[in-house]
Amino acid sequence: MNPGNNDREAQLKAFNRLLDIMDDLREQCPWDKKQTMETLRHLTIEETYELGDAILDNDLDEIKKELGDLLLHIVFYSKIGSEKNSFDIADVAHSISEKLIVRHPHIYSDVKVQNAEDVKRNWEQIKIAEGKESVLEGVPKSLPAMVKATRIQEKAAGFGFDWEKPHQVWDKVEEELQEFQDEVKNKQKGRMESELGDVFFALINYARFLDISPENALELTNKKFIKRFQHMEAQLKIENKSMQDLSLAELDIYWEKAKKVFR
Repeated sequence: MNPGNNDREAQLKAFNRLLDIMDDLREQCPWDKKQTMETLRHLTIEETYELGDAILDNDLDEIKKELGDLLLHIVFYSKIGSEKNSFDIADVAHSISEKLIVRHPHIYSDVKVQNAEDVKRNWEQIKIAEGKESVLEGVPKSLPAMVKATRIQEKAAGFGFDWEKPHQVWDKVEEELQEFQDEVKNKQKGRMESELGDVFFALINYARFLDISPENALELTNKKFIKRFQHMEAQLKIENKSMQDLSLAELDIYWEKAKKVFR
């Protein structure tokens, strides 16, 4: 198949092939036969993070592969669901299709929207109309803290609990930074932790106003630091020097060189 082929028949044929393979594996492979939703859970989380890495690296070939891994997991869970006479892949597809239709009344009904923010606001209001008791009810408890903070803020903003201008959010960041510094001076460990959390929460909120993903921003910095640090290690190895034997000032010279390489 050619890359980017939009032939619906070919797409359905490829998906049907995957379903057939899943049937074979579940029936014949000792490892696949023993898997449960619980044993697959941590593997699915790992695959999701691997997809995230590929996206940040802008590696389209790797994104394709990781999407395949995730698709396999979706098919796997659905296969197990069918064995329990609970649901199958068709039920999964119909379920999300119905949800998308209901939550996009501006496409499938007569609701009018002006922009993406209106769509997000309608989405959250529809969720409440569907029976959720809290706007924040749909935020998974097991999300990483930074992602969770972002989702909490987005959902609250969808119901009008939000700042009006970015500078107001930055004022809040500076306020929280000062409160954190006050607790650092007081050497109150518990209060320091609480105030640092407030600083992070305010910074994440500011990033949202600037339309920046704080999770992506931090991970890009992680990757940048790793590349620079490993380059510094490699240079020291070439020169037969040990990092532990050098002063901070000496190490900083190598660090600045690494920064120039990966700027």
